[in-house]
Amino acid sequence: MTALFLILAAAVTVDTGGIAVLPLPDDALAARYRGQQTLTVAGHAIVGVPLDAAPGAREVDIRTTVGQRAITFEVVAKDYPEQRLTIANRRQVNPLPEDLERISRESELQRAAYARRTPVRADLLPFEQPVEGIYSSPFGLRRFLNDQPRSPHSGLDIAADTGTPLAAPAPGTIALTGDFFFSGNVVYIDHGGGLVTMYGHLDSIAVEAGDEVARGDVIGTVGATGRVTGPHLHWTVSIQGVRVDPVLVMEAFERIDTAGDSRGD
Repeated sequence: MTALFLILAAAVTVDTGGIAVLPLPDDALAARYRGQQTLTVAGHAIVGVPLDAAPGAREVDIRTTVGQRAITFEVVAKDYPEQRLTIANRRQVNPLPEDLERISRESELQRAAYARRTPVRADLLPFEQPVEGIYSSPFGLRRFLNDQPRSPHSGLDIAADTGTPLAAPAPGTIALTGDFFFSGNVVYIDHGGGLVTMYGHLDSIAVEAGDEVARGDVIGTVGATGRVTGPHLHWTVSIQGVRVDPVLVMEAFERIDTAGDSRGD
């Protein structure tokens, strides 16, 4: 029998740095994007779009009970604002050679944490903000440190007092903890399906690698360690290795959760 291949047109546009949230057909067996199995949450394929992605059409390949399909979405460029910060410790802007060796070792650990691919959790909804506070630095800002251009801001900064407890937004496994040159005290949580979250600049860490955490479990406290201008939480959300806006992830998961509750009524 010849396999059936259909294009499911979807009027979905996604900003660079955003996420595509694509409802899957009822008979879907698997969804893949660019050769990787997608994060799938409550019947939706979730695809992260890098900040430096080229605009244009994209396809998610769907394997169903009757053949192959594809869901399309359109990537559009978003122009993020600038942020200029003054860092008193110049060594954290222009590291010394010995600092670069440390940074290289830590980067390997971080890449390994983001590359984890474990089975997705069934109870990722809702996906909650880890600590209350003001959004002091949104995701995607084009950063200049001491007037020197640096990589765009890959997470969300939430200002809070030193010592404020922060909680896991959803169940997961602690993938990595440590004291890093730029990020200070960090915790990484693997939520499965390529969804990994990172918490930086902590004052204290309350978990160890390998620990299982539930939604709401305290994993540490807000601090001002590493390269900072004041106490805050730096929160990164990575989907299949792509850093995306945590606010968009929370909003998308809330919509999926609400839609599921409505269907159950």
